[in-house]
Amino acid sequence: MTLWKYTEVGHNQDAKKEAVVFNSESVFATPKPERLIERILTLGSNEGDLVLDSFLGSGTTSAVAQKMRRRWIGIELGEHCYTHCLPRLKAVVDGEQGGISKSQEWNGGGGFKFYELAPTLIIMDAHGQPVISDKYNPQMLVAAVAKLNGFAYRPDAEVFWKQGISQDSSYIFVTTEYLTAAQLDDIARDLPEYERLLICAPAFDIGLGKRYENIDIRKIPQSVLSKCEYGVDNYDLNIVNPPELDEEEWDDVEQ
Repeated sequence: MTLWKYTEVGHNQDAKKEAVVFNSESVFATPKPERLIERILTLGSNEGDLVLDSFLGSGTTSAVAQKMRRRWIGIELGEHCYTHCLPRLKAVVDGEQGGISKSQEWNGGGGFKFYELAPTLIIMDAHGQPVISDKYNPQMLVAAVAKLNGFAYRPDAEVFWKQGISQDSSYIFVTTEYLTAAQLDDIARDLPEYERLLICAPAFDIGLGKRYENIDIRKIPQSVLSKCEYGVDNYDLNIVNPPELDEEEWDDVEQ
């Protein structure tokens, strides 16, 4: 059995004092002392390792990881992401001297990227049918559908239907308009046989999906729903064929 005494790893009052510095109006209810997280990261990681906290709370884990020169990812759904985590981590980067700063000889440095989840892409209409949310403009919709289908969003300056690109000369075209046979024929005339095209549209003429061997047509939002589970009350997401980051892209993701 291992016993960590508060004299070694801090206690609740230490944690409250550390958190109140970043938000004195709304003190986080259950903060952890930085010394406790420092002990855990000392035992469980090395400098440069990646630390994940999927319930970030007041931001203690990320703050400590930054001071201990670890990379980190913090995830938070609550409003305290804005009221506690963000101001705290900005202060850490600027060199705040609370918590373990002195023991780690922390004087600031580094940085982090702050991302917000996009609005839900698929919602249910009044009849219980899945439809695209009106919070998405056409450009956002194209980018989202392209990414979910494994394409890099990269609109061609000259060819309107080349909105995203994948491997092996494959392209994607996302439209919010009804797709007709005449429109498809116009596109097919400009599509070389060695290239492939995925078209996602809300509706289209019967039989278009088999009209050309190198053109695949899918209905929105089914093309999105087929990539992930939707409408379930759990965290067991079933993401199919997610895009892979290469080493160079991963190096660009700081903390």
